[in-house]
Amino acid sequence: MSSIEQLAERVITDAVRNSATDIHFLPRKADTLVQLRIGNKLIPKYSLPKQDCDRLISHFKFTASMDIGERRRPQSGAFSYEVDQRIIGLRLSTLPASNSESLVIRLLPQQQHIPFYQLCLFPVMTRKLFALLKHSHGLIIFTGPTGSGKTTTLYSLLNETSHLFQRNVITLEDPIEKEYDKVLQVQVNEKAGVSYTTGLKAILRHDPDIIMVGEIRDAETAQIAVRAALTGHLVLSTLHTRNAKGALFRLKEFGVNWLEIEQTLVAVTAQRLVELTCPFCSHECSPYCFSSGRWKRANVMELLSGKALSNVLKEVQGERPQDYYPYRTLKDYIKKGIALGFIKEDEYERWVFQDE
Repeated sequence: MSSIEQLAERVITDAVRNSATDIHFLPRKADTLVQLRIGNKLIPKYSLPKQDCDRLISHFKFTASMDIGERRRPQSGAFSYEVDQRIIGLRLSTLPASNSESLVIRLLPQQQHIPFYQLCLFPVMTRKLFALLKHSHGLIIFTGPTGSGKTTTLYSLLNETSHLFQRNVITLEDPIEKEYDKVLQVQVNEKAGVSYTTGLKAILRHDPDIIMVGEIRDAETAQIAVRAALTGHLVLSTLHTRNAKGALFRLKEFGVNWLEIEQTLVAVTAQRLVELTCPFCSHECSPYCFSSGRWKRANVMELLSGKALSNVLKEVQGERPQDYYPYRTLKDYIKKGIALGFIKEDEYERWVFQDE
């Protein structure tokens, strides 16, 4: 084994054992800084000579079947690695920088599945989500920023519904983040002609009960997802919006027929991953505490469904319903978690906008 291969193994193994979610290679004039994202913070780990780091990035790119000779444009790739008898999926993204090429590696443990009962900090929300899966058709949208746990929530829901309700589940993803034996997973491949739009059209002819679309990115995908829900399929997908209400504005912006939205939309959720208070650390947890195997973060979400959803649909259209039905927002759930002592007080300032 060459020295670069040993260095690559050391970097990945160290990140996995420290329960890191990402590895960042930050190029500087004299050297390259390697940082690990542990929790919500970037922890500096190594300082590598520029020449060694260039060879290391080239090694990762070659392993992920990327073009090692191209450094002027962004690239992405993926491969799997085994650490301590665990399969870890690695998702790579390169970006040309002023000093050199930057690389970020997302770590995705393939065998780590969150049990359904641990999906949300508050069990009442878990029960509501489970009830939504009993619908035979309709559209359920999960919203939140990057890294808020939307895909993890979707995988947990699909894992439950595939073996409890005996349904045929097909997913369309870019990329496939976790491998599931009980679910048919389709990889988006633009070069081969499998886009979100063409893939979704093909899936509809494959007799699915539940379709999971990785992300609604454009108007065409949004319209096909809504029409798939109209034809008797339960469609689950994600959108990048600030809150649950924002998803309705996005669908309207995509030009989806408003009557179709009203007929198909079952629920919209917005979620955040919040840091929990640690019983061992007084304020900030050390990296060693993160690597001890304890859960340091939990999912908090708001849910728009039923009467609250119908009232918000009217509100988005410019109407003010007479019997306005208030619903609990992310702000309310985070405040509740802080009051009960589950969530750190700093999370309120990080996630809650004061104008809400």
